Amino acid sequence: MARVHNFNAGPAALPLAALERAQRELLDFEGTGMSIIEHSHRGKAFEGVHNEALSLLRELLSIPDDYHVLFLQGGASHQFAMVPLNLLPADKSADYVLTGGWSEKAYEEAGRVGAVRVAASTAEGKRFARIPKQSELSLDANAAYVHITTNNTLFGTQWHDVPETGAVPLVADMSSDFLWRPIDVRRYALIYAGAQKNIGPSGVTVVVARKDLVERGRKDIPKIFQYRTHAENNSLYNTPPTFAIYLVRNVLAIAKEQGGLAEVERKNRAKAGLLYTTLDELSGFYRAPVERESRSVMNVVFRLPTEDLEKRFVAEAAKQGMVGLAGHRVTGGIRVSLYNAVELASVEVLVNFMKDFAKQSG
Repeated sequence: MARVHNFNAGPAALPLAALERAQRELLDFEGTGMSIIEHSHRGKAFEGVHNEALSLLRELLSIPDDYHVLFLQGGASHQFAMVPLNLLPADKSADYVLTGGWSEKAYEEAGRVGAVRVAASTAEGKRFARIPKQSELSLDANAAYVHITTNNTLFGTQWHDVPETGAVPLVADMSSDFLWRPIDVRRYALIYAGAQKNIGPSGVTVVVARKDLVERGRKDIPKIFQYRTHAENNSLYNTPPTFAIYLVRNVLAIAKEQGGLAEVERKNRAKAGLLYTTLDELSGFYRAPVERESRSVMNVVFRLPTEDLEKRFVAEAAKQGMVGLAGHRVTGGIRVSLYNAVELASVEVLVNFMKDFAKQSG
């Protein structure tokens, strides 16, 4: 059976080579006579996979030694609570920049823990069509931290420059654009990312956190919610999602083999560039609502003249092997997710379809 062109927003496409490796090793992992799924999380077989995944992530992102790398569970939604539980003391507030639905959820959850304030918002009628400029940020110099969501899957916007927050720690939800390009980890105090977009299947969450920040975290909350607990136990305080971490290891190994994150970025920019160029050339039929300087490389959103045309676009694309193109239920329209595993060839198929569809329907 031929594989489809997978543009799903998450869980999303995984590199074929990572899946094929899992297929080869599924029943007999490295001659042990059983699957990695069946191995103890404290046994030597999984220990090797676990530590290799951590090492590869450190290498690919050039993560400094004074940062912890953790594999947790619960997704970004769990981090919406875990971040303020650890980092927001009773005598301080936290600044949140609202650029979409997920940043709003993070803000609302933090408000259940302590004092929070909106440092900036681009809701503007719930359109969220842009990222705020540095000059628009109203930051509290005494805030416990500043929180941003680096990529917004629903609305197709992305931070392309890291905001300046002075001495205040910057916390970033990178769930939908983690590992799409090299970054300077030191610009951030804490990064978290659900794996199911760029680095693996659902079930595991990556946290990269400055060690001093973790050590200063609250100790009066349950141990399972403390970053400190997971750092002290090498992310093995409780049974981890072993198969998810195994697949993350596979994905990271492929990224390294293919040239690292600089090569990943080159491919991603080529895919997004082709799609945005097509949208601009056909702007009389397709409408891209995001301001040009805020356009996401990971999630491209656009509208057609009518909702009926949008439904037909999605249906006809599916018949031609392109899936996952319907926009989020909140926004409607079309959404094309271009995560790392999506090949340029798939985008070429899509843009050719878009040209034909516009010609036939316009």
